[in-house]
Amino acid sequence: MEDSSLSMSTNTDVSLSSYDEDQGSKLIRKAKEAPFVPVGMAGFAAIVAYGLYKLKSRGNTKMSVHLIHMRVAAQGFVVGAMTLGMGYHMYQEFWAKPKP
Repeated sequence: MEDSSLSMSTNTDVSLSSYDEDQGSKLIRKAKEAPFVPVGMAGFAAIVAYGLYKLKSRGNTKMSVHLIHMRVAAQGFVVGAMTLGMGYHMYQEFWAKPKP
């Protein structure tokens, strides 16, 4: 009688490369795939830092108005970076490829 565990094929060739990489190399790989994502993240962080820096010298502007302006500026930068990223991707996908 044949042992059934030996006749079954075991596939151990599962690619675990995405699990083996650390956070830094994963961020670098993702940045190469979509270069405007880190630009959007950096711009968002810069606008928030500038808004917090200007918080103490906002004059007689209400806190809520200052925070709304800061949020709108940060969101606008991120949406702009996403739009530029999509335009860049569309350019590479449709116009930069040589036609066969």
